[in-house]
Amino acid sequence: MTNAKSFQDEWITVAEKDPYAALGLSLNAEDRRILKRYRQIAKLLHPDVQATNPTAISQISEQLIAKVINPGYQRLKQEKNRSEVLANMRFRARQLDRQGKLAPSFESAQQLLRIPEAEVEVFYENTVNQLVTTQFSSTDEFAMVLSGLSQLNLAFLHRKISKPIRPKRTGLVAVDHTPSEEEEKKEDPKPPEPPVINYAEKYGIRARTYLNQRNYNLAIQELREALKIAPNGIELHSMLGQAYLMKKSYGMARAHLKRVLELNPNHSVALKYSQVLEKRMAEKRKAASQVVPPDPKPESGQQSWLKKLLGR
Repeated sequence: MTNAKSFQDEWITVAEKDPYAALGLSLNAEDRRILKRYRQIAKLLHPDVQATNPTAISQISEQLIAKVINPGYQRLKQEKNRSEVLANMRFRARQLDRQGKLAPSFESAQQLLRIPEAEVEVFYENTVNQLVTTQFSSTDEFAMVLSGLSQLNLAFLHRKISKPIRPKRTGLVAVDHTPSEEEEKKEDPKPPEPPVINYAEKYGIRARTYLNQRNYNLAIQELREALKIAPNGIELHSMLGQAYLMKKSYGMARAHLKRVLELNPNHSVALKYSQVLEKRMAEKRKAASQVVPPDPKPESGQQSWLKKLLGR
């Protein structure tokens, strides 16, 4: 059995390069999500908790917090530091790609490099969510998840963020040339600009997951947040219309599906669910019309006598 110390040294090395993997976070994580995850881990690995409910990782929990989790959180808790981390990771992904060394052993990372572009975001987020559920169940599991997430993140950066490397143009005749100081500066690779994170898209990805799980309340909550950022997001309105339709909130469903068709009259999903909506509303109206009204109350003796007196 491998001792905890040897594992710890390897974890520190990986976590220094990728603190997102150390904390079990996707590269799209924002302030609130990072803080929430950090608090979950700190609570789980707290000495008092481990003393009461010891787990397979109890013996190294304090080292894990002090040497991996806390340093990782310090590098991610502020946006400026996160930008530097992402820029360095992106630069590393480009270097590995240029050297032909971007060849992950982790199966999910291999799949991420092969799947169609349209599926990359959802596959990545779902894989991260699945991995972190068992991240701290044992030392072996933590090592596996840390390595897997690190490889997955590099594959994601390669697919979604890194730009293609263009080969340098050279002349046909080799000429002895000592580069000047200015030329050497130009040749030095500079870290690329940090990626722009699309938070509306991130909310949309989580909402899609909730829709697939039929958790419509959480899907609606995520989509409302997304629409605050992107009010005219066609797919956001489309998913929100579907969620309201499944909750039988037909008025809200119609409003959002109508907005989709205003932005794109040929949106196939909105057209499909609009037809479903109209059919369900027609069924609801038909059912309401078939309700038998209650029998009128029998007239009192005084009302009947007055009607006879007035000739009614």
